Amino acid sequence: MSDFGGMEDLLQDFLIEAGDLLSGVDNKLVDLERAPNDKGLLNDIFRGFHTIKGGAGFLNATELVTLCHLTENLFDKLRNGELSITPEAMDVILAATGAVRDMFGYLERGIQPAPADHQIIAQLKLALAGELKAGAVPVAAPAPVAAKPAAAPAPQVAPVAASAVGEDGIDWNAYYFAVTGVQPGAVVSVVPGEPEVHLEDAKAQEIIQAAIGRRATDKPGYSGPTGRRTEERQRDNSIRVDTSRLDQVLNLSGEIGLTKNRLNALRSDILNGKNDTDTLHALDVAVSQLDLLVSDLQNAVMKTRMQPIGRLFQKYPRIARDLARSLGKDVELVLEGEETEIDKTMIEDLSDPIIHLIRNAVDHGVELPHERLAAGKPDKSFVRLEARQEGDHILILVAEDGRGMNAEKLRARAVEKGLISDEEANTMDERQSFNLIFLPGFSTAAQVSDVSGRGVGMDVVRTNIQKLNGTIDIKSELGKGTTFIISLPLTLAILPVLLVCLEDQPFAVPLSMVREILPIVPNEVQELGGRATLVVRGEVLPIVSLASLLGWPQNQVPEYGVLMQTAEQSFVLAIDSFAGREDAVIKSLDDFRPKGVAGVTTLSNGQIVLILDMKELLAAMGDQKVATRSALLLEDRVAQAA
Repeated sequence: MSDFGGMEDLLQDFLIEAGDLLSGVDNKLVDLERAPNDKGLLNDIFRGFHTIKGGAGFLNATELVTLCHLTENLFDKLRNGELSITPEAMDVILAATGAVRDMFGYLERGIQPAPADHQIIAQLKLALAGELKAGAVPVAAPAPVAAKPAAAPAPQVAPVAASAVGEDGIDWNAYYFAVTGVQPGAVVSVVPGEPEVHLEDAKAQEIIQAAIGRRATDKPGYSGPTGRRTEERQRDNSIRVDTSRLDQVLNLSGEIGLTKNRLNALRSDILNGKNDTDTLHALDVAVSQLDLLVSDLQNAVMKTRMQPIGRLFQKYPRIARDLARSLGKDVELVLEGEETEIDKTMIEDLSDPIIHLIRNAVDHGVELPHERLAAGKPDKSFVRLEARQEGDHILILVAEDGRGMNAEKLRARAVEKGLISDEEANTMDERQSFNLIFLPGFSTAAQVSDVSGRGVGMDVVRTNIQKLNGTIDIKSELGKGTTFIISLPLTLAILPVLLVCLEDQPFAVPLSMVREILPIVPNEVQELGGRATLVVRGEVLPIVSLASLLGWPQNQVPEYGVLMQTAEQSFVLAIDSFAGREDAVIKSLDDFRPKGVAGVTTLSNGQIVLILDMKELLAAMGDQKVATRSALLLEDRVAQAA
């Protein structure tokens, strides 16, 4: 039977509310470390643990209640002035919040939580007694070390082999140890009636995992190796919507219904021969009203998908704090624009890229305190995470006041690792040099660590941002810091596009990549390095023929160029004409997707148009032969016209 009987709905409500509450507590703890005498923060954190404890009590989650109760008591003493915040006390408290979050993981799987790591409990009790010693750092989870027991007489957390972690993400070996308290190397009987085995034996690890795993698979709702129940998947797909927004959708739906009835009446009148001026005017008014109402309804429905990005930002101060402390740096993460709203599906996909950028800023960007003092900077550094809306786009900035990026060193490193040639390095400007960090395998770290140095991370950031139809740019000044700028559409459901034409065939390109439209004057086209180029405000830009990218014959000289910009480069896309701007509702091609096509949309006139995946098409530009043929063909046509 399930550990929670008929309380599944209560459990899900608790996990949602308590999860948000714990994220807020984490942020307040980071603030408290900077302002240890802030009574308001102490009271808020106390109430947070008290509320979580109360919900856990309803669910009979005894171990969670025990942990929250100890932490709550500690904060009661802190807010009453009986104890004071020290770095060691803060480490213990943060370890406790991590253990609470781990217990939530058990609850999500329908399992009563195992007891918290006894070292955390012990150090919480020492902190309560005012006997916590400097340098005592609790272990938040068993470390994956060898299974041989240490000779020290004091009790220890059982070392756990990596193989003890199952595909469901639960470390069943650690769970077994936490429940039984059996030390590694002991001889135990895992299941009554079965032979006793040594825990350090690899076969024993498998038996333990299988035995504890059977206890999980007996529970209703267990769905195989992922360990996630159907209800949990549904919870992940849920969204909180302000009732006022739903009221607006309902009101608009009612007005559209009334307008529909008016149109039906007018239709009947016209079919019956009533086509006087007043009837036609009434029809025009009704159609205009319907158009306005449908636009308002679209906007209202889109707003139901929008969520404050602050819910995503909540977890980052704790991440930045823990990483900075482990690196011996003094870093404060400053959050701005938390009320900015963005599509919920994009919030979920932004989590990992922003974590990468913050870790990169703390690890690579900001200097150690003594280095900052030597450079004439304050020993404390600031990393700013900001979100704001500009037009139909959301900008997310990750900025730090660290050492900045050296374009020359980046080019040299890329050449050294064989990612670019010497010739390519010599032609790169500063912006292109900064973008080298997005190349797979690129890293400036001298040594591989747990934080960085493997050449993965930044390329994943750019790939994930591009999947959201966004761009990422870098601004950096040596000695003063670096800013990463992510630009994203407000929503993925509607994509603003520019309609460009080859002869009479329209194609849609993302408007986010378009900077301006230029006429292509034949005598202004220049040859540079075997390619057609155009000088735009002093910048030499390559001309890329859309016909060549699509493999179409170039039957006429392109009359227009669309100045487009990606994270890697700027170029002029040569087209025959353009047909204006549209807000495209994207329909994916799941069964058959030609290369370079992101999806299709239907225009207002009913015509079906392909939405081009420019990044995929531009990948062909890496083939020098393709690029050269395209340029030569364009040059020939321009020469003929001249």
